[in-house]
Amino acid sequence: MVFADLFFIYFFMPLCLLFYFFAGSIKARNAVLLAFSLIFYAWGEPVWVLMLIAYSYLNYKTGMLIGRARKKHAPRAAHRALMLAVIVDIGVLGIFKYSGFFVENLNALFGSSIPVPNIRLPIGISFYTFQTLSYSIDCYRGKVKVQRSFGKFLLYVSMFPQLVAGPIVRYSTIAAEIDRRKTKLKDVSEGFTRIIYGIGKKVILANSLSKVVNGCFGSREGGYAAVGTVSALGAFFGAAAVALWYYFDFSGYSDIAIGLGRIFGFHFDENFKHPYLCDSITDFWRRWHISLSSWFRDYVYIPLGGNRRGLPRQCLNIMIVWALTGFWHGASWNFMLWGIYFGVLLLIEKLFLLEQLKKLPKAVRHLYALFMVTIGWGIFHFDDLGALRLFFRALVCANGNPFSSVITRSILFSNLFLLIAAVLLSLPLRNQIRRFAMRSQNTYLVCKCLSIVFNVWVLIVSSMMLLNNTNNPFLYFRF
Repeated sequence: MVFADLFFIYFFMPLCLLFYFFAGSIKARNAVLLAFSLIFYAWGEPVWVLMLIAYSYLNYKTGMLIGRARKKHAPRAAHRALMLAVIVDIGVLGIFKYSGFFVENLNALFGSSIPVPNIRLPIGISFYTFQTLSYSIDCYRGKVKVQRSFGKFLLYVSMFPQLVAGPIVRYSTIAAEIDRRKTKLKDVSEGFTRIIYGIGKKVILANSLSKVVNGCFGSREGGYAAVGTVSALGAFFGAAAVALWYYFDFSGYSDIAIGLGRIFGFHFDENFKHPYLCDSITDFWRRWHISLSSWFRDYVYIPLGGNRRGLPRQCLNIMIVWALTGFWHGASWNFMLWGIYFGVLLLIEKLFLLEQLKKLPKAVRHLYALFMVTIGWGIFHFDDLGALRLFFRALVCANGNPFSSVITRSILFSNLFLLIAAVLLSLPLRNQIRRFAMRSQNTYLVCKCLSIVFNVWVLIVSSMMLLNNTNNPFLYFRF
């Protein structure tokens, strides 16, 4: 994984950009980008690229069927074509991601001995499944035109900047740019800056924070061996480190995708907007993984009736959406519990708490939101329910361990600089610096030079860390 990352940064990406910008026409550039996307996806497991192509072709054909039916004013035929697309997409995702989970639970419930499927999860399947679903639904709703070129549709599905780690890019966002786009010097400059910033988030911060989490709880591979002996302070501190780790990991990959897209002339939507500035859980989910939460809002919550069928139905719709949101993240009960946890909190805020929170000082609202979000990340982290139970026992000092411990204090103080840096960099400092830089020509030039120096430093440090460190967990393998 380490050398694969360095190969991507220093060979694959520069080679792709070289071929891309030497290609003159938009048709040639699309062909270059498609070829490199398929090579990128095939690098780890070539067989899955064949499935990706076949999967894309099925969705392309169902989109064509929807388009023909709409043109003939045949709503039933269009609906049948849409149902075919939904069944194919959800069916493929269910087989690869959830079949083992369902069989395991059936065996546990009925005492049966059905062989548990051991199917390797294709990387990024949750992301590109939701992209193809949104395309089919938007075609059915008449919000986008049917893409008649399979090559262009396959480019949309397989585009390597966002294929394996998001954000979930809707076809409507880039439909026009597939046919017509330009890359200006500003796009290249800001794109590379965004890529380097994302690499630094992932390699320098996220990877380092993962070690802190493992120090508190033990690793996932080791069965979270340390969670049974952690103190209450250590449990909460570890959950806070999880929150920062996942933020820098997820948003780092999104930054890389958005930056690469910008260089190629595509403008992907923002996926994270400083979520830890939130002052409520409602506000948190307006800022965290925006492409996912907005997808569930537009394609599940609103079709279920949203808030149009009375309060009881709205409450049910919210819980359905958040149970599905949790389950989307993985075939494990902790993800379902995580989704239900946030669904309940959002429901409570909607019913009465949000109005009460507005009466409190902003600092109090902020502390409330951070506390509840941190507990939620504890639920998300432990995919072993036994370890999750021990985590909650530690939080309330019910495991016989002290409130604090020498180990907790040692981990805290030895990583204090890292934690302070992580907290500061989760804030919109770049926006503040940008506003400061625009005050005058001199401050702009100084800040621009400092930015270049900082970017070079981040790239050098990230490369050294990748060379000298085997710890480079890829969280999206789980999704």
